[in-house]
Amino acid sequence: MIGYTTLGTNDLPRAAAFYDALLGVIGAKRWIEDGRFILWAVSQNRPALGVIKPYDGKPATVGNGCMVAIAMPDRTSVDAFYRKAIELGGSDEGAPGPRGEGFYAAYFRDPDGNKLNAFCYG
Repeated sequence: MIGYTTLGTNDLPRAAAFYDALLGVIGAKRWIEDGRFILWAVSQNRPALGVIKPYDGKPATVGNGCMVAIAMPDRTSVDAFYRKAIELGGSDEGAPGPRGEGFYAAYFRDPDGNKLNAFCYG
């Protein structure tokens, strides 16, 4: 159902470096880009994640209650993705661990303050 999601940034080069390294962990590469945005994808027929400078010219802000969840194949992948995010300057919002029966997740914010989660079932 989801085609792509974008997160706002006020520093496109910094966001690009963060997501190049972080999304590279799961095999995603830059798919589409111009001077205002970059989209990363694993393939063109799977959902993509992007960063964008707002079109209205106002500063990007973090959406309260907004989060992007990235599916991982297993707990080891969740742990590695979270560690990479923190290593790249992300901030902790909830270390990897079980969150209810059969759901394993880790929460973090990117350098712009956008909230993300890496998760798996099982």
